[in-house]
Amino acid sequence: MAILRRVLEKLRVGLSKTRQKFANSFRALLAVGRKIDDDLLDELEATLIGSDVGLKTTTRIIDDLRRAYQEKRIERSEQILEFLKDDMKNYWPPADRSLHFAETGPTVILVAGVNGTGKTTSVAKLAWLLRQSGKKVILAAADTFRAAAVEQLTIWSERTGVEIVKHQSGADPGAVVFDACDAALARKADVLLVDTAGRLHTQDNLMRELAKIRRVVERKIPGAPHEVLLVLDATTGQNAIIQAQTFADAIQVSGLFLAKLDGTAKGGIVVAIRDQVSLPVKFIGLGEKPQDIEPFDPEIFVEALFE
Repeated sequence: MAILRRVLEKLRVGLSKTRQKFANSFRALLAVGRKIDDDLLDELEATLIGSDVGLKTTTRIIDDLRRAYQEKRIERSEQILEFLKDDMKNYWPPADRSLHFAETGPTVILVAGVNGTGKTTSVAKLAWLLRQSGKKVILAAADTFRAAAVEQLTIWSERTGVEIVKHQSGADPGAVVFDACDAALARKADVLLVDTAGRLHTQDNLMRELAKIRRVVERKIPGAPHEVLLVLDATTGQNAIIQAQTFADAIQVSGLFLAKLDGTAKGGIVVAIRDQVSLPVKFIGLGEKPQDIEPFDPEIFVEALFE
């Protein structure tokens, strides 16, 4: 229970902008004694869409709410909040949101994402989390195209206490990954975390480069990569969904890392992603420090959202 309270409190603080928007809207909407009618449902629908819950998901929630009222399962406006929480929690089916580790040898995790999503910081958070769990981690600085990216990851490697394999800026990222795989094998690392170059999902040549990195890993370490995580910027709203769909087609994404949730009032994007992308959100980022990472738990997330 102490761990659950800690996580809930961390999410409550991290989701403060979204929660404040929800709270202000619901406080006015769900006043004690207000009649449940079409006007109330329309306002509630607008609030959910405005928080990036998404049109399809919002329509389903409102339909469920209308049905519950007609069946007299809810009769007062002040009952709506608990209904919404339960409805959202039930929306996520049981799913494996844990990281998949290799049975033997190093586990390889590729991390992809568009420039500016917080990808490199998210890699550092994953490194910190894995090291905290007792794993020996090596970072591969394969983001060689962006100015200062290698330097940035080097700083994070020092802060998190993990080794790094790097080349000069502008080097072939495939060569970096090749050497990093050799290092992970030779040093008996538990996890090789590969920070790939931030790529615009509209640039086919760069997407092909990312696919090439995947092939290098596959040849060097049997069964790898064991995870391909896509970092999405929660502040970009619906555009994050477009990125997820495009990347998923190109590089076989296995899970999502939703960054910058603390910087947006549209945290409902987590719900919209569940609705439109058949990929599990595995981690969420709630700040700039390495420890500002949490495995995604739908039930705790919804509680924090409406806290």
